[in-house]
Amino acid sequence: MAGDKDVDIKRMRRAIELARCARPSPNPPVGAIVVDRDGAIAAESYHVQAGSDHAEVAALAAAGEAARGGTLYVTLEPCSHWGKTPPCVDAVLKSGVKRVVVGCIDPNPHVAGGGAARMQEAGLEVEVGVLGADARALVTPWSKFITTGIPHVSLKLALSLDGRIATRTGQSKWVTGPEARAKVQQLRAQHDAVAVGIGTALFDDPRLTVRDGELLGSAKPPARVVFDTRLRTPLSSRLVETARVVPTWICCGDEAPEDEERALSAAGCEVLRLPMTAEGRVDVAAALVQLGAMGVVSVLFEGGAELAGSLLAARLADELHAFVAPKLLGPRGRPGAVDWAGPDTPSEAPQIVHPRWEVCGQDAYVHGRIRFPEKDD
Repeated sequence: MAGDKDVDIKRMRRAIELARCARPSPNPPVGAIVVDRDGAIAAESYHVQAGSDHAEVAALAAAGEAARGGTLYVTLEPCSHWGKTPPCVDAVLKSGVKRVVVGCIDPNPHVAGGGAARMQEAGLEVEVGVLGADARALVTPWSKFITTGIPHVSLKLALSLDGRIATRTGQSKWVTGPEARAKVQQLRAQHDAVAVGIGTALFDDPRLTVRDGELLGSAKPPARVVFDTRLRTPLSSRLVETARVVPTWICCGDEAPEDEERALSAAGCEVLRLPMTAEGRVDVAAALVQLGAMGVVSVLFEGGAELAGSLLAARLADELHAFVAPKLLGPRGRPGAVDWAGPDTPSEAPQIVHPRWEVCGQDAYVHGRIRFPEKDD
């Protein structure tokens, strides 16, 4: 029952489009399509939210008897273990499909090929790797999280042509235009948490919310994280005032004042005491481990310069999203977008691998995975 390669690609491309609508964190986004024995689409679905039916289970249920003798297209290998829901492979085998086309193998150590093997052992024709690179890209954040316990880290920068994020008087609203800010809203909606340093929290008094609820769909709003070594976050700040509505976590040093911790906790914030670095700042690596233990799969870091510098110096950023405005703020503009020592030579500089460039209104937007070269590269 070998399939037509072009048809398989077309169907998998549609399944990937469906998966992009999914917001099931801490589970991976997955899309699925059921095609009947005559080649017509009988049902399609995606994993809507954590706790709901997985994509392939929902699609097979919607297809019913039309699935018998047909083909299942699914972006990620069906699971073969119990979690909050039964193994998806059970539903596949009961459905009567004869063929399963999989985008990529599940990186979860509890699955990792087990689902595909079980389906093959049951006599189904299983093909893995159709649009595999695209399917793997869908689950990149989750893949890191499930194999390391550490969240995927995206770093967002908004800067002028000369690398500044504010004028010499400290004015930063707005360096970039409304289209770029709308894109940032989309980025927030795609992450489990949004993080800033205390400087940004004090100077900008942000909410760090997703203002367009439609961007979230069925997902929960991202938690807000403030890196605040000495617990200087004001009780009157918009972050604290809304802490009972949106989860707000304050990452402080282990020697931060206890009175401030009690006050912030009483206001609805959760204070996370963490080790400090030799420079006297919260250890960002330790914070990421803690966030991962709390079920955070992905974090978007939005500033400021010290926090961005800490991420790059420790090689903790996985992805960069930079918005560059066609403006010059001058050499006395303060501060630079990133505060760190930087590389010794250009060849040692971190860089975006296969950068993707877009135009956001009048601003340029470049994004992609970060690579940190070794000194002998």
